[in-house]
Amino acid sequence: MENLVNFVQKEFVSKNDLPEFAAGDTITVYYEIREGKKTRTQFFKGVVIQRRGSGSSETFTIRKMSGTIGVERIFPINLPAIQKIEINKRGKVRRARIYYFRQLTGKKAQIKEKRS
Repeated sequence: MENLVNFVQKEFVSKNDLPEFAAGDTITVYYEIREGKKTRTQFFKGVVIQRRGSGSSETFTIRKMSGTIGVERIFPINLPAIQKIEINKRGKVRRARIYYFRQLTGKKAQIKEKRS
């Protein structure tokens, strides 16, 4: 049964050609929104909190601050509406899932940038 699921994922799920990113990176996701017959591109810029899953069911969570309110959005990695992902800054974190980032405010909520 597991082989059948893997076969279907490899053959029929279209994969987006996206850059490599990890938790702590600041990225901008450009995605398409359809409203009736019209389509427009919207972007969501924030810090990647986690990547979860594998294969076609992989998702990633982005958190941004909208004023004083934190907004999180979960994107499937193979979402056809994603047009592109830009990596704005590589973050230096020691964990794969940075849930502690939700409680931080002010200067403590800054993530150091990785040197390349």
